[in-house]
Amino acid sequence: MFEMAVIGGSGLYSPDMLEKTGEAEIATPYGEVSYFHGELNTKKIIFMPRHGKKHSVPPHKINYHANIWALKKLGVKHIIASTAVGSLNKEMRVGDLVIPDQLLDFTKGRSQTFFDGKDGKVVHVDVSSPYCLHLSGILFDCAKSTQLAAHLGGVYVCTEGPRFETAAEIKMYRQLGGDIVGMTSVPESILAREAEICYASFSLVTNLAAGVSPHKLTHKEVYDCMRETNDKLIPFLQKALAKIVQEPLDCECQHALAEFGGFKI
Repeated sequence: MFEMAVIGGSGLYSPDMLEKTGEAEIATPYGEVSYFHGELNTKKIIFMPRHGKKHSVPPHKINYHANIWALKKLGVKHIIASTAVGSLNKEMRVGDLVIPDQLLDFTKGRSQTFFDGKDGKVVHVDVSSPYCLHLSGILFDCAKSTQLAAHLGGVYVCTEGPRFETAAEIKMYRQLGGDIVGMTSVPESILAREAEICYASFSLVTNLAAGVSPHKLTHKEVYDCMRETNDKLIPFLQKALAKIVQEPLDCECQHALAEFGGFKI
């Protein structure tokens, strides 16, 4: 069984932070899921590339339900998710890490729940704090200790994609309090909460958002920033994973559906 998982976003496609790595597959009610597994300090950890090993799955086509269900089935209690984001906040510069604590959902066509009514069960999960505050604190501390510029707290605006946002949309998101913009935190974070898994994210600012940036946006700048920062991210991730597995945590995230009898698979 695995207690920890890393979900890799754009630019983070392989389990370089782990040792003794291998690949496996698991069947879920939502489809088959492929994942890497490895070890860190003898602890078994999963690495799951969100967009596939070759970044072949766009954000609106990711099988979020299958991914989170698979991690729950494999025994995962803590998820660290990486995302590449654009910045709406000039204090959050290209190359900085942001550990978000809130989100604004502007997705349009994504199912956001495991409980769609087919089994006659209606569930309303609390997402007042959509990211695990304990895991987020560990990520921030480890980022600072590995000399990464990091911001604890920030509002992640999740858009449908796969296109980048318009300048007018970014202006609106800024007026609503958004700090960073990406395409994958919803429904991933929501499903993790329903599955009673602690979930925290670190977002690498790879570009300034439309209307904030002085030039047109390209996917290449996102990829280039991730590649340039990758050598710093690996030690940070290793340190965070080691600290999390050393500190067994039984927080409220793992009892999010207690009033409904818990999450059953």
